[in-house]
Amino acid sequence: MQTVIDWIKQKNPELQGEILPDTDLIEARLINSLDFLEFIYLLEQVSGRSVDLDRVTVDDFRSLNRIREVFLTDPAPTAAG
Repeated sequence: MQTVIDWIKQKNPELQGEILPDTDLIEARLINSLDFLEFIYLLEQVSGRSVDLDRVTVDDFRSLNRIREVFLTDPAPTAAG
């Protein structure tokens, strides 16, 4: 998660202090549309999984809590068969 926070801070050098886990990153303009694909690539690198853009919504990127839940938590095991 620290890699994600560091990326956001690098893109927003004017940002002072810590980013709260429930801060709306989009409303606060901490992730903008020009850097969004770079951010997706970062999430893929950090999580080790590809991001299916057909299955995610903007709400999946809204806060650090949601990013952790959707992208950085191991998926639930599925039953084989």
